[in-house]
Amino acid sequence: MEHPIDEIVFPVSGILSVVARGPGGHAVEAGLVGCDGMSGHMLLLGGTESVHDAMMQIGGHGWRLPAEALRMALKSDEELRDRLLRYVQTVLVQLSHSALAYGKAVIDVRLARWLLMCQDRLGRDQLDLTHEFLALMLGVRRSGVTVALHRLEGDGLVRSRRGSVVIRDRAGLETLAADFYGVPEAHYQRLLGVPLRC
Repeated sequence: MEHPIDEIVFPVSGILSVVARGPGGHAVEAGLVGCDGMSGHMLLLGGTESVHDAMMQIGGHGWRLPAEALRMALKSDEELRDRLLRYVQTVLVQLSHSALAYGKAVIDVRLARWLLMCQDRLGRDQLDLTHEFLALMLGVRRSGVTVALHRLEGDGLVRSRRGSVVIRDRAGLETLAADFYGVPEAHYQRLLGVPLRC
């Protein structure tokens, strides 16, 4: 269901999830945004409505801007428009690689990729997340997340506690995620000139 884009959020900390919802209440995270970007990217392509929900998955702070103010700025500032359109390209790459991971990777690999993406945007090892929320983000049942976290914990990659996951071995997570992690991040750095790390 479409809803109007009334404001844009530029997170400074925390993580905002872009969630796709379908018939029967099905939902999965399509993308995530932290200090690397903004909500409402369809506005940059001339849209006024979004088919995605945006929700804060990890609390933080940010800047809000009325959508109309950004529309006006885009009309008058070519450099801003160019930079934000390059950001939209990075969002599209992230979305396509999320679809690839959902379609081809086993849950352990998807979870490793997703934890790395969160750590990139938070700049810390501890991610305050429940198993229920992880299940929604990965499009799986809660029990699947619990089993996957136990396997990652058994391999020494993470430590899982009630309501949080602590990354213990980033290099190990990168090895597990393999080619499902890294392409969007490299694309972001190439297009925007800064690493995707907060």
